[in-house]
Amino acid sequence: MTPVSGLISVVDVAIVSYGVYRLFLLIRGTRAVQLIKGIVLLLLAVPVSNWLRLSATHMVLKDIQTMLIVAIPIVFQPELRRALEQLGQGRFFSETLLNHEEVDLAHMIDELARAADRLSRSRTGALMVIERQTGLADYAATGTPIDAVVTSALLENIFVPNTPLHDGAAIIRGDRVVAAAAFLPLTDSAQPGSELGSRHRAALGISEQSDAIAVTVSEETGWISVAIEGRLYRRLEDRALREMLVRYLPARPHVTLGRFWHRGAQS
Repeated sequence: MTPVSGLISVVDVAIVSYGVYRLFLLIRGTRAVQLIKGIVLLLLAVPVSNWLRLSATHMVLKDIQTMLIVAIPIVFQPELRRALEQLGQGRFFSETLLNHEEVDLAHMIDELARAADRLSRSRTGALMVIERQTGLADYAATGTPIDAVVTSALLENIFVPNTPLHDGAAIIRGDRVVAAAAFLPLTDSAQPGSELGSRHRAALGISEQSDAIAVTVSEETGWISVAIEGRLYRRLEDRALREMLVRYLPARPHVTLGRFWHRGAQS
């Protein structure tokens, strides 16, 4: 191998590696991460089933693998569209490196619970969604960027009636409000019933399509509700809300990857 061909090979590998890295940044903070994990597990299951001589299982997995070739462009349509848009606008290669930020979940829980209690007393409708493992960047992109530390005062001001941000959801990632007035999918379940409004249906919808925790305050009754994994827990007091958030969220501060809003908002 000549020095020139060796240099070309290094440049070739570097370009591919950087392209994969940029794609990782693009899908980070979206539901595509969970989909990719499922696809990787499926691809690994094919050779394993062949090694174990599970003929029927291997045949089914091979058929599913073939179907993925058609399904992948459909499943990842939002991410592919965003990548092409950023490439056309010259922003695909302009992202910054990952940032690490300390997340104080205990403080976030305390501030959110205090805000929910005050909103409940004043019967101010609210919908606050806490991101967990499944990214909510796609939904945050439908709202207005905030990118501010969670405080009770901030949340209360977001949901003041007849203001630009009150209609929609506030999306929280770590200890920061990344967006407000975001649109969420409504549930198709019959659970809510006719007496519940769009906020509760949206809370159930996002909890069905992700592992997020949605906290709602009813404008009519002032009741606090929490939607988790497609189930709605209603009429919660301040203490019950805090206990539920502590149970379903990590109990200690942790380090997360950098903020995602600036990518989603510019898509």
